[in-house]
Amino acid sequence: MRTIRLAYRDRDRLPMIECIREMAGRHYDIEVDVLRIQPTDEYEAALFDDSCDLLIEHLEFLYASAAGGAEVTMFCAPVEGTGIELMALAAVKDVAELRGRTIAVRSSGRPEAIYMRLKAAGLDPADTVLVADADVGRWGLWKKVVSGECAAAFMSPLYMPAAEAAGLRVLAVPDLPLIGNFGHACLSRFAAENDGLMEDYLRAVVHAICLIKYRPAEAAGVVRAAPTTEAGGDDAELERRIGIIARTLQTTPFPSGEAIVNTHAIAVAEEPASAGVDPHKLWDRRWVERLEGSGFIAGLVAELSAVG
Repeated sequence: MRTIRLAYRDRDRLPMIECIREMAGRHYDIEVDVLRIQPTDEYEAALFDDSCDLLIEHLEFLYASAAGGAEVTMFCAPVEGTGIELMALAAVKDVAELRGRTIAVRSSGRPEAIYMRLKAAGLDPADTVLVADADVGRWGLWKKVVSGECAAAFMSPLYMPAAEAAGLRVLAVPDLPLIGNFGHACLSRFAAENDGLMEDYLRAVVHAICLIKYRPAEAAGVVRAAPTTEAGGDDAELERRIGIIARTLQTTPFPSGEAIVNTHAIAVAEEPASAGVDPHKLWDRRWVERLEGSGFIAGLVAELSAVG
């Protein structure tokens, strides 16, 4: 069996990762060696020091690396958008009521993406405060709203139940086309030397996407049995999280041109050196195009979405 080493940081990614691992081994003769690499500086070095073959999240730093001469290939993006929701107490009925009031934004991740969304909604990014998980707990920004320090907070749907229980409700704010969760990258040398492996790995990714979207109970079973799953987990909570992930996934895992441009803009805001690269040249569509052209994606969607 062929092997591919897949690195990640955030345990919230594991339902998708474990479904990829299982589909790769079950159907495509690939053993996916799942590696959690922390802290961030070690994760960002992983491609370049041969600690892994692929990354499945946090690709923004690679734009600056590419501008500096590194040859990297981005090739898969199953999610387009931030997937983050704006929440406020029920008394706030419209986003316009937040003008001039403070909004809590998580300091981890990509605050620049939230600032772009605020501008698009007619709000001022200056009316925000960055909140660290260390101060409120993981995705505990809602506490700043309950305390009255902020009027609203951007929340991951994965962590909304506590906010909803505290009385917060979602306010409609258009999302931003960008490369969201589960974006993939590798060294261009690895892609060139492993063309067939890359194509079959993409088959496993699409299979995992379809499993999560159309057979969520089966996907939950895969995750429960996975070696990274902690004993004693809450089945209902796992199924809720898989449902959230399923709503974000697109079966053709490649970003739009607008998403590529927006994500590059975020990378430039975070690291100006990223401006020295054309982001479109980093994205390689060849494997996704093969799967589209052969009818593989359409056939798998038809098979797994069929009732019974």
